[in-house]
Amino acid sequence: MRPNLARTDETELAIRPLPFGTKAQRRIRDAGRTEAHDIRLDLLYKVGKRASSASEVSKMVDEIVTMTRQTLRASASSVLLIDEERQELLFEFADGAAGGVLKQVKLGIQSGIAGWVARHGCPIIVNDVTRDKRFFADVDKATGFVTRAIMCAPLVTRGKVIGVVEVLNKLDGSDFNKQDLETLVAVGATAAIAIENSKLHQSVIDGYKGTMKALAAAIDAKDPYTRGHSQRVVEYALLGGVALSFSQEELEVLEYASILHDIGKIGIADSILSKPGHLNAEEYNAFLEHPVIGANIIDGIPFLNAVRALVLHHHERYDGLGYPDGLKGDDIPMGARLLAVADTFDSITTDRTYRTALSAEHAINELRRCSRDQFCPIAVEAFISAFEKRLQSLLRPDSLIAVA
Repeated sequence: MRPNLARTDETELAIRPLPFGTKAQRRIRDAGRTEAHDIRLDLLYKVGKRASSASEVSKMVDEIVTMTRQTLRASASSVLLIDEERQELLFEFADGAAGGVLKQVKLGIQSGIAGWVARHGCPIIVNDVTRDKRFFADVDKATGFVTRAIMCAPLVTRGKVIGVVEVLNKLDGSDFNKQDLETLVAVGATAAIAIENSKLHQSVIDGYKGTMKALAAAIDAKDPYTRGHSQRVVEYALLGGVALSFSQEELEVLEYASILHDIGKIGIADSILSKPGHLNAEEYNAFLEHPVIGANIIDGIPFLNAVRALVLHHHERYDGLGYPDGLKGDDIPMGARLLAVADTFDSITTDRTYRTALSAEHAINELRRCSRDQFCPIAVEAFISAFEKRLQSLLRPDSLIAVA
């Protein structure tokens, strides 16, 4: 079914056939139409493929709209999502020179051509904005961009408009046409579903994360000396991960593993965890089981497949003398090596039943002393450099003023 295309006196949507008379001319015309059709089909295929694999809303929208702008040969493109509470359109994505400025712009849902599309749920082409009273020129004033023509389509999911997608100004100065708008409508439909699914996906992830944090807090609470340990380990491990240029996916795995690294202690007796003195051989061997117990707890949860290895191996040593499997060097996952450094740093710098907290400087010296034996030297230096940079930023005068 073709979309209902909005039309105004200033908007010409029909395409008049060129006066080709000969068979050769018709073949040229048909070849041009076929090529344009194939380009649009290729775009929709790429959009559908990208939408089905995305878990981050902003990155996914960026890629979809950029592909659309390039295919339609437009100068700029943007996606605006509706803030229902404030009745505003917010620029979720905007490319081009004005993109950074637009991210700060809030457009009332009663304003502009985009607002009209959001309210009416109807796509539109305006090839001369100076002749359309709905055009909101203040956005151009804020960005310095000169809008000549605009094509806009609603993002609709479950019968509800959640935003709009728009492209501006053909690069060659020509008008947007009916086929362009049909392409944008199709992209908008796919993008709307993808955005909605991504948000649902993110809500599930947030729910998982909340559950994991609750479990970690329950473990930390078994020992008053370790309260907050898991969250601090998350912060320290991520410092190292960022320093090593981990991908977003790798950082997420590291974060979840840091939250859950001690979950296996739920299977260790409280008398062992909170014993003030040294553990005897039997108690020590029981304690050594907590990485395996933790890995078994999360085994079989597809969402945590990659996390399991980090939980299992965060007590391996770089020299191969760790547990539970005696892995050595590069055989230990890098995330587990970072986790070992973060875990040890927090253990040294917080109170324990057998000693009071030591300084960060002492902990750093200890990490370097044990580098290449207990700890991976790359993981150690990545954490230390990131930690010291963060410390320096917190000690800057402007940072102190901001805190005050």
